[in-house]
Amino acid sequence: MFFRIMDKDRLPDLVAGLSKGFEVIGPVAKGERFVFERIETPEMLRLDYDTTLLPPKKLFFPPEEQMMRFRVADNEVVDDEVYAAPRVIFGLHPCDINALMLMDNVFLGEYEDPYYRARRESTMLIGVSCKPTDECFCNAWGTDEVHWGFDVFLTDLGDRYFISVRSVKGAELLDEFVATRDADESDTAAFQQHTRNFKNSFTDDLDTSQLPLLLDAKFDDPLWDRLGERCLSCGACSMVCPTCYCFDVTDRLEADGKTGTRVRTWDSCQFTQFAEVAHGQNFRESRASRVKYRYYHKQWGYLSKFERVLCVGCGRCARACLAGISPREVVTALEMGGAS
Repeated sequence: MFFRIMDKDRLPDLVAGLSKGFEVIGPVAKGERFVFERIETPEMLRLDYDTTLLPPKKLFFPPEEQMMRFRVADNEVVDDEVYAAPRVIFGLHPCDINALMLMDNVFLGEYEDPYYRARRESTMLIGVSCKPTDECFCNAWGTDEVHWGFDVFLTDLGDRYFISVRSVKGAELLDEFVATRDADESDTAAFQQHTRNFKNSFTDDLDTSQLPLLLDAKFDDPLWDRLGERCLSCGACSMVCPTCYCFDVTDRLEADGKTGTRVRTWDSCQFTQFAEVAHGQNFRESRASRVKYRYYHKQWGYLSKFERVLCVGCGRCARACLAGISPREVVTALEMGGAS
């Protein structure tokens, strides 16, 4: 990795240059919130955003996607190709870059997903520094910073960006589309001060060091029943989570009954029918069991397999939950003794 400096007024040049050869996607304003959408003009890009409604996982693992088309008569697949145009996602926060790497463990692991891989391989990532919000707790998981998993990362130093270049492709983009210079000692000092200020800006230090042990000890704690009484089973937490990856697959017949499509859609472990099998047997019939499963999967099950928790502390679930349930509340309650 090496470092460059770009004057902030050069940002439109970079965005305009990228648009010539790539589809550029970044945070844009939608009312008072922000979403990842295609950038038509440099002015659309809002790098001062807090967080987006939906995470960038939607760009690699869409809420709904056609996996293939088939013929009914002979059960032959007609089309299962995935076309992924070259694109750049501009303006990812560290937590969302870390989230994509967690998703990679699932979709690019032992059972590789060709749809996810095609989009991942056609995409370059440009990250940007951020400021903590009231809901985020990325510092609790160490996802407030990122050292790999991106091509270029911009740290805002006021009148300029301190650029960390991670890949050869990232370096080529900068050389082709925007004027930069080498970072000098004053730039490096400013970057180090920015990093210290960012770390100090977190006012709530959530201690998660003992969480796996607490979960072992609190499996039957009444806390889960209390949370289950509040949960609405709406699945909003899963829909906005950058690391939830559950999905359902259905076959849809066309009106002529001769052809059909196989479609994959997002699913949620909080839905009533998520764990229902034949004859109506439901392994997680109660809301309490579903809430508990979500936390044990993210903070214990995934950890036991990949040595990292399946949470990046972005706070989207806390914002979206109509019942006001948040990971910070749950972890704090467990540390304080749960409901025992």
